[in-house]
Amino acid sequence: MELEDETSVGEMIDEISGNNESNRRVISSGEQLDIEAYAALYSGRTKIVRLLFIANRCGEKYPSMQLEALRMAYDEIKRGENTFMYREVVSKIGGRLGPAYVMDAAWSDMIDKRADQKKDKLDNELNAYRTNLIKESIRMGYNDFGDFYYAHGLLGEALKSYIRTRDYCTTSKHVLHMCMYIILTSIEMGQFTHVISYISKAEQTPEALEPLAASKLSCAAGLAHLEAKKYKLAARKFLEVGPDMGNSYNEVIAPQDVATYGGLCALASFDRSELKSKVIDNVNFRNYLEVVPEVRELINDFYSSRYASCLEYLGNLKEYLLLDIHLHDHVETLYDQIRKKALIQYTLPFLSLDLNMMANAFKTSVVELQKELETLITDNQIQARIDSQNKILYARHADQRNATFQKVLQTGSEFDREVSAMLLRKNLIKHEQNQKAASSAARKY
Repeated sequence: MELEDETSVGEMIDEISGNNESNRRVISSGEQLDIEAYAALYSGRTKIVRLLFIANRCGEKYPSMQLEALRMAYDEIKRGENTFMYREVVSKIGGRLGPAYVMDAAWSDMIDKRADQKKDKLDNELNAYRTNLIKESIRMGYNDFGDFYYAHGLLGEALKSYIRTRDYCTTSKHVLHMCMYIILTSIEMGQFTHVISYISKAEQTPEALEPLAASKLSCAAGLAHLEAKKYKLAARKFLEVGPDMGNSYNEVIAPQDVATYGGLCALASFDRSELKSKVIDNVNFRNYLEVVPEVRELINDFYSSRYASCLEYLGNLKEYLLLDIHLHDHVETLYDQIRKKALIQYTLPFLSLDLNMMANAFKTSVVELQKELETLITDNQIQARIDSQNKILYARHADQRNATFQKVLQTGSEFDREVSAMLLRKNLIKHEQNQKAASSAARKY
């Protein structure tokens, strides 16, 4: 079996790096992630890739976590047929886990030999189907090729095979299945433009789109929008995920991820009323929040203006979110947006505010708080000025009396203009000017 195409997988892994007790992530500051419980949330290729990502991110800081992740990745790969990824993991282990986790050349050669045989068989079958011009058999033949390539890590070839089934789909259900396979492979490849495109295609088959399939598409769309840093759109998609999905899409995403991604994106992008109506009062999403109580509590704390507690939860979660394959690039941006929103909301009710009191509420120093507020004032996100001498923030509210007079004058001018227009129309009708204009126009023609 050819391995040249597999180099893209290794590059991707290297590029990425930079309800019971087993279903719940227990998060507390200074505590290491339970790798076994985390890995149990996922299945298939994403389980292996997430373990390798954690191993690459841990590095020298947590060597025990790194070795545990590599050990579990090794065991998981040997249950499959991806020999290239197997060699990658053995290379990363480097003999540190003892003789049980070294290169098993006999197993690798056996899998490659078996793969070559299976590929020849699939090729012969597909050629026979093409000769007989049986559309359904050709479609299944390409699907089998896609599954074969996907299992062996040749994602580019798998994607091509799945796309080729498009010309042989005869029902809406076939189209939906094709889209789901392409979406899965595209997510693994990081090609999220493909994901959005085939989500749209899948949504054009409403007769085949059951609630479970719709939830999976919402998850995929949420991941695509998250990757594009469209956090509000991502939040809306994750909030659309129905309660029926459960663990049925764990080859891509776990219920805990739906709660975490959706909750953080909503906090960063929704206003107060949206947070209440679309997140806190959302019965379906509440079921997902229950499996990640830290996210549920920080959302409730944010809405209830308990900002110190909210930011403490965020601080405890941060180290683990940086180990998430989809969220790690967005943690700093999301945290920054959430903190800015908290600062803005805290200042809104006050005409004047003691910076010492505010610094205490946000568990920071007055100097750091003042810098943050200066940035927000400069960006016109807070209408206020700072008394640096006395450390007081003064809100600059609009002159309500002057604004009321201006509004009254504007309303009077509009009324005067409307009355003048009405009188003009009345006089035109009275003197039959409309009829004359219409008659002269008729004579011209």
